[in-house]
Amino acid sequence: MLPWSRVLRPLAALLLAAAVALVPATAATAATAAPTADARPGSGWNDYTCKPSAAHPRPVVLVHGTFGNSVDNWLGLAPYLKNRGYCVFSLDYGQLPGVPLFHGLGPVEKSAEQLAAHVDKVLAATGATETDLVGHSQGGMMPRYYLKFLGGAAEVNALVGIAPSNHGTTLSGLTRLLPYFPGAEDLLNEHTPALADQVVGSDVLTRLNAGGDTVPGVRYTVLATKYDEVVTPYRGQFLDGPGVRNVLLQDLCPLDLSEHLAIGLFDRIAFHEVTNALDPAHATPTTCASVFG
Repeated sequence: MLPWSRVLRPLAALLLAAAVALVPATAATAATAAPTADARPGSGWNDYTCKPSAAHPRPVVLVHGTFGNSVDNWLGLAPYLKNRGYCVFSLDYGQLPGVPLFHGLGPVEKSAEQLAAHVDKVLAATGATETDLVGHSQGGMMPRYYLKFLGGAAEVNALVGIAPSNHGTTLSGLTRLLPYFPGAEDLLNEHTPALADQVVGSDVLTRLNAGGDTVPGVRYTVLATKYDEVVTPYRGQFLDGPGVRNVLLQDLCPLDLSEHLAIGLFDRIAFHEVTNALDPAHATPTTCASVFG
């Protein structure tokens, strides 16, 4: 039998390799300098001179997923929203020392504190009293910690989660192997706390979901795909409670084959549903044709 140390390393590598599916493909060819929360891509988001319009009175804050960052995760959705008249902002959170570009790795509680500070900054700059949050993967779950424990419900009108890890993930069953490898969970906790926090049954998720999935005063939308291979089972992404709308993309367009990455990066059917969630009074039906919208 192989020594435990020889088995643990491949298991940890396997878990991290599965989780790295959250990394936008563009990260591999990103600019040499790490993006910052105040980066201003040519598309025009993160423009702190932007003032919300009467049509779209709330700024939108985009919250990236694990291994993502404030630019790469939003090269599709940020311009899509900006071109429709929204003031759009994004942030980097969950940075680990010595790890550039790939963020969302720190403890969920600390990341939620960073989000709270960023929302305050956006509200101060825009003069708005509330914001809307749109997050991918961990970015759709972590804001719920801010809403529930850090007073975020007073500053947030709506949370839209795109493939969010609301009730954790089994990583297609891989996390069920952890008990058979002593020390594996400690390894995840030590080196990538956010991954450990997103495993089904983690302490963070247990506290977050105790007493109900939602808090009063916030509208929740969850967009999921049945082809998700990272946040599994996909129905664990859905929320229960008042003010919740759970959407399976394949119910809107059976031809949509998006998996965990695609739904957040370039799926315009999902993007159309995001705009519906941000402005329900002017929502229009989402169909397969929405890809051309």
